[in-house]
Amino acid sequence: MKINKNNVQVKKTAEEVALFARDYILDAAQEAIRKVGVFKIVLAGGTTPEQVYGLLALESCDWQHWHFYLGDERCLPLHDVERNSEMVRRILLDKKVILEENIHFISAELGAKKAAIDYEKVIKSVLPFDMVLLGMGEDGHTASLFPNHQHSNNEYVHAVFDAPKPPSERVSLSVDALSQNRHLLIMVTGAGKHDAVTQWQKGKNLPVSQISSNGEVHLLLDSLAWSG
Repeated sequence: MKINKNNVQVKKTAEEVALFARDYILDAAQEAIRKVGVFKIVLAGGTTPEQVYGLLALESCDWQHWHFYLGDERCLPLHDVERNSEMVRRILLDKKVILEENIHFISAELGAKKAAIDYEKVIKSVLPFDMVLLGMGEDGHTASLFPNHQHSNNEYVHAVFDAPKPPSERVSLSVDALSQNRHLLIMVTGAGKHDAVTQWQKGKNLPVSQISSNGEVHLLLDSLAWSG
């Protein structure tokens, strides 16, 4: 996906990014539930998504129709606080009455290979997603798709063994799986992301730039990430 004036919105602060994201997610959820009775959303880790989940936790909506998935997970013990699943539960899910059967997280405690195989079975049956949320690292990675890593094109879920940041063992949805969505929302905040955003604008083939959408795309940045 290229950065262009049709898919970029720049907000002043990370807080404004989170507020816009909250409203966009709620609107997409309402639309999906009205049309098909369910809203399938892929969640991201990171500080800005965490802000968004905190805002969503304050809202009253048809939570029983939401189904939650993860874009990636770290291979750590089940209740380790560094896992994305633990952050999402603490900030959002534990504050709402949500059926456990609607929470489809990655069993990363089983190890990357086994967890990837198991999660692929889950993902295959639900594509496309209604909404995919993504962030971006300072190196241009998204989910646990890192620059210069090679993965099979025949997988919806990858086992990652050599992530450049700890823990090195992870599980990640593939570019193909993440790109099968009706709404794609990528949130990028902070001055540390500016160089990667600039590289993306110049056409560098970063992992985040490989994600696309079947429908709407919003690249949401704060002023620091956009202008440095």
